[in-house]
Amino acid sequence: MKNNFIIVVLSMIFILFFQNTVIAKSLPYSIVQDPNGVYVVQINTIKAKNNIMPFAVDGLETNYDVFKYLGAKLVVNAGFFDPKNKKTVSYVVINNELILDPTKNENLMSNESLKPYMDKILNRSEFRILENDKGHLIYDIALHNSEAIDGYKIKHSIQAGPMLLPNLQLEDEFFIVKKDGKIVTESASSLHKYARTAIGIKEDYIYLFIVTNENPMNLMELRDLTKKWGMEKAMAFDGGGSTSFDVQELHIVSEKDNQARKLKSFLIIK
Repeated sequence: MKNNFIIVVLSMIFILFFQNTVIAKSLPYSIVQDPNGVYVVQINTIKAKNNIMPFAVDGLETNYDVFKYLGAKLVVNAGFFDPKNKKTVSYVVINNELILDPTKNENLMSNESLKPYMDKILNRSEFRILENDKGHLIYDIALHNSEAIDGYKIKHSIQAGPMLLPNLQLEDEFFIVKKDGKIVTESASSLHKYARTAIGIKEDYIYLFIVTNENPMNLMELRDLTKKWGMEKAMAFDGGGSTSFDVQELHIVSEKDNQARKLKSFLIIK
C-alpha cells in the first residue's frame, strides 16, 4: 500500500514536470533578468513564425487589456501617440496595409514649433518584418523612408525610435536639438533616467529590453545595454509611463503608482 502511494506521488510529479517542460518548450520566447535589473526577452523567430506582428486600437487601451482580449502569448508597448486626441505619432503597417498614419494627426501636423523638424519626426526608426515572394520572413530596423531590403516587401512595421544601434540617432530623429553645440530641446526625456522599452535583432532572434522604474535608464544607457547583449541593430520603443509588458508569467507597468497607461500601438506574439 505504501509502495503504491509512493508510485502515485512520483507519477504525479513526473506528469506535472513533463507538462511544464512541454509548455516551456512550446513558448517562442524566454526571459532572463540582466544584472542591471532589466528584463531581457529572447524571441525565437523560427518558433514564432508568422505570429509576431504589430497591433493597434481605435482609441487607447492598456497593454494588459490587449493581452487579455487577444489571448496573446506576449504583448509589449510600441509606438508614440498623442494622449489628448488619442491619435498616433508613429507609422504602423499591418499585413501590407498602413493602419496608423501620423500625418493624419492634426495636433502633430499643425504644431508650429515642430514644423521645422517634421521631416525628422516622420522619418524616425521602425521595426520591420519583411517577406519575399516565397513567404520567407526577415527582420530589420531602419528609418521610415529607407528602402526595403532587396527582394523583400514590408509586411509589418511599427515606428518609434530613436535608433540605438548601429548608431544612436538622437539628433537625426529629433530627440534632441543642438544649437551652438549645446542641447536646447529634448524629446521623450531622452537624456533622463526613465523606464524604457527597446527592441533588438541578433541572428534569428528578436530581443526585447524592458527597463522598469526600479532601474531607470537614459537613451545612452539603453544603447549601451543593447550593445552589451550583442545586438546587430536596436531601437527604442515609447518609454516612461508607456513601458508595459505582459506574458503569462510576468506583468510590468511603469506609470506612476504602478498604474497602467492606455496606449495606441503594440507588438504582439499571437
